[in-house]
Amino acid sequence: MRFAYALVTYLLMPVYAVYWIVRGFGNPSYRDRFGQRFGFGYPLLPGGSTWIHAVSVGEVQAAVPLINSLASRFPDRQLLVTTVTPTGAARVEALFGDSVQHCYIPFETPFAVTRFFNSVRPDIALILETEIWPNLYHECGRREIPLVLVSARISPDSVDTYRRFLPLFRETLSYGIVIAAQSETDAERFRSLGAAPERTKVTGNIKFDFELPEDLLERGEAFRHANFEDRPVWVAASTHDREEEQVLLAHEQVCKRFPDALLILAPRHPERFAAVRSLLHKQGLNFVARTDGVPCTSATEVYLGDTMGDVPLFYAAANVAFVGGSLVPIGGHNLLEPAALGRPVVTGPHLFHTQDIADKFEKVGASIAVNNADQLGAAVAGLFADKARATDIGNRGREIVQQNKGALDRLLKLLEPLLGDVG
Repeated sequence: MRFAYALVTYLLMPVYAVYWIVRGFGNPSYRDRFGQRFGFGYPLLPGGSTWIHAVSVGEVQAAVPLINSLASRFPDRQLLVTTVTPTGAARVEALFGDSVQHCYIPFETPFAVTRFFNSVRPDIALILETEIWPNLYHECGRREIPLVLVSARISPDSVDTYRRFLPLFRETLSYGIVIAAQSETDAERFRSLGAAPERTKVTGNIKFDFELPEDLLERGEAFRHANFEDRPVWVAASTHDREEEQVLLAHEQVCKRFPDALLILAPRHPERFAAVRSLLHKQGLNFVARTDGVPCTSATEVYLGDTMGDVPLFYAAANVAFVGGSLVPIGGHNLLEPAALGRPVVTGPHLFHTQDIADKFEKVGASIAVNNADQLGAAVAGLFADKARATDIGNRGREIVQQNKGALDRLLKLLEPLLGDVG
């Protein structure tokens, strides 16, 4: 079956190339190091590398404590971080600069995979969350490179999909892979697909082990004072296409009860900043964009966050946080950053990419889930009106973050034998 899979990857390569080229028309960053997708232009690391794969921004952010720990413990080792998306690559650059190497992970053709391994020579592979790449994993096994799935999770729907190709995935998971699962449920799902029980452990989710800058709340207050003063402020962060329209409808509802309310709108992807700016113009809203470099006035209705890396600052400056990718079927984004700041969290119904964390929040009343724009507006206005309830929800979320820390320590303990070999 692996031969058939490899053949399919070659057949799909032209489609994949066209997709990436088309994306590049709207966002030139998709043309960045285009050859790396297909086996060309990787960094040459003859001394080997410790390889961490993080798909996009969220996974890169989650990997920060792990990368910092590896850099501290093995200062002589070259760290390599791969991503799929350009936004992930930009985040790696912003966080680590030249202290780590970055390249894009190759498409799954055996040719590209072989050239990738020949160039970067990984001595260990740490793959965040549910990234199952049969050819990459096979190459790790063939070269006897230890491979660890970090904060591994798998949804019920994914299990059903993988079972349709069980021989392929059973072989994929048989290459001595160590699985550091987020939960016992995830661990059992991996075992049902053929993962070795003795190498499948529950370590938790390293996303809980992030550290916010110590001065973030102070900077948030200063940002708020300079722009919004004492106005009721809510942030809609990491929003997507067709979601901003709903958020703006919700803000209209909020303003009926709180006429001086202000919305900080922070789209997820930078290639959409211009489109969201156009949407605000089209709707006739009085707005200020961060890149405009001008202050808000009392008439400003929306503050457009059209920069990367500022969402934590926006959370720190706001009273209420809506986490996007959840009113549309994207699967939701990081609930932990606003919760760690004690901000009450509101989400939409589509949370399948962060379901375990969302379930923890729902169980103790640390978030409010809504289904549409009207419910979102009502939830935000309700939290503005009931400050005690807003504080209680925010405190519950902060407690969840604190209670679930420690996954990184458990992971590093599990990795000790492998990392010792690397060192």
